[in-house]
Amino acid sequence: MTAAPTLGVVPFALTGAARPLLVLGPSLGTSVTALWQDVVPLLTDVDVVGWDLPGHGTAPEPRPADLTGLTVADLARGVLDVVEQVQAERGDPGAPFWYAGVSAGGAVGLHLLLEQPERLRGAALICTSARFGDARPWLDRAHLVETAGTPTQVEGSARRWFGPGFVERRPETVLRLLGSLQTADRFGYGAVCRALAEWDARPRLAATPVPIVTVAGSTTRPRRPPHWLRSRAAWVRRAARCSTASHTSPPPRRPNGWPVWCGTC
Repeated sequence: MTAAPTLGVVPFALTGAARPLLVLGPSLGTSVTALWQDVVPLLTDVDVVGWDLPGHGTAPEPRPADLTGLTVADLARGVLDVVEQVQAERGDPGAPFWYAGVSAGGAVGLHLLLEQPERLRGAALICTSARFGDARPWLDRAHLVETAGTPTQVEGSARRWFGPGFVERRPETVLRLLGSLQTADRFGYGAVCRALAEWDARPRLAATPVPIVTVAGSTTRPRRPPHWLRSRAAWVRRAARCSTASHTSPPPRRPNGWPVWCGTC
């Protein structure tokens, strides 16, 4: 792409430069609001803004031609554009910020860490990786969704996203997240699938002074910790596996959970 993609923006809580800024990123198929809305009220010490993937949540319906060649780096540029706009309103342009993202949103955070670490105060990388497996399944999924729509992904996503018993314990959260998936634009979803097929940050992994928290669900696949995390443990301040979580790992409504990790690293 020659220009940064148009992302959705959700100003959850913006008061001014007196409080640190936390930027929240979504997962493929979810809006940032559907994923994070239970946690945001607990984040009382920071300003919070979220961003949505192209064609997801608050993002406008994209033109397919505008998404040709979309990459994770392009999404990261779009996130920095969002931050620039928010910081102009807050009166702290260029200041470092906190970041937390899930899956595709976590990959964007990892790209920022590797390419522009000076912009980040700390990051929580949740259920993500420096490489999301082989490219072919992503390309096949992109083709299916662009042809038949995002409802084709509901059954498979329900299996991947939620750990054992979660559907019974939190049916309202399940309905919210799967509803967000069904309304996502098919071309926006497909473009992000193609970006993840291409994404491979493993050769660029290096030490960084930025504090990092990584989180993985114990029931996600593969079950082993990602190789990039094991091999770079020296630059990860804190790593955790959630015993009841799967891939999307919706944030729990607990004061000692995500708010602490995302707000303090």
